[in-house]
Amino acid sequence: MNTIRTHNPKGQQGFTLIELSIVLVIIGLIVGGVLVGQDLIKAAEIRATISQIEKYNASVNTFRTKYNGMPGDLTADNAAAFGFVPRTGTAGRGDGNGLIDTSTGTGQVFGQEPALFWNDLSVANLVDGNFTGIDSGAPLATSPERVSTVIPPAKLGRGNYITVGSTGGLNYYLLAGIQSTAASSGAYSLSTNLTPIQAYNIDVKLDDGLPLTGTVQARGTASSSTTAFVDPTTWSSATNPQPGDCATTGVNGADPTNTYNRGINTGGNAPACLLRFRFN
Repeated sequence: MNTIRTHNPKGQQGFTLIELSIVLVIIGLIVGGVLVGQDLIKAAEIRATISQIEKYNASVNTFRTKYNGMPGDLTADNAAAFGFVPRTGTAGRGDGNGLIDTSTGTGQVFGQEPALFWNDLSVANLVDGNFTGIDSGAPLATSPERVSTVIPPAKLGRGNYITVGSTGGLNYYLLAGIQSTAASSGAYSLSTNLTPIQAYNIDVKLDDGLPLTGTVQARGTASSSTTAFVDPTTWSSATNPQPGDCATTGVNGADPTNTYNRGINTGGNAPACLLRFRFN
């Protein structure tokens, strides 16, 4: 049998071609297994995030039934009666209007109703974790390390969180990265940490699989990350395909059949999306 020999003063033989072939096959199987394992992990993260959203929906419904109000938006009197964090009852601070908003509208801050929302749910033992919430708009999370004490991290990981807000008389969860904070006001901006493929896989399992319609809607990198809770038709002014953007023609509302940019070689695996989920 042919062998591959190495220089050895003792005349020892090297590996045979068959032995080397077996080793290469084993290496190939290991590499293939690693790649398959990575895909399985990604799929599990998607499923876990979907389950997380569904559990929050169930928690909100339970809270509303038990405490006669939306978490975060619970009136000052109800909050005091049940022992939740005190609130003034003014606009965006426990006004009982059924919307999760702030004193200035729908701004993204680490305080007021968006923060009280998670605090109320955690005090009621309806979500995992303990989240800080205050009535004012003062900053609660002036560093990235403290964000998770106010807003729950998404099971998807990669710096994604699940925050809340409202627009057009509707409440939404928002799945996105927290990009930065303004220490003086407690405001934060967002980053598009989801890939179009991830966004599509979540959307198609919970809704219609289209970025502009239904209860799950997407937003791309072409639009500003400072105002997420707005009508989707204003999310982007882009009208042409943009490599790496969330949708095939930019998320702009011009075409309701616009689909996610899922091309593997055209940006489908590049972070470019955030998602919002209607929940009332």
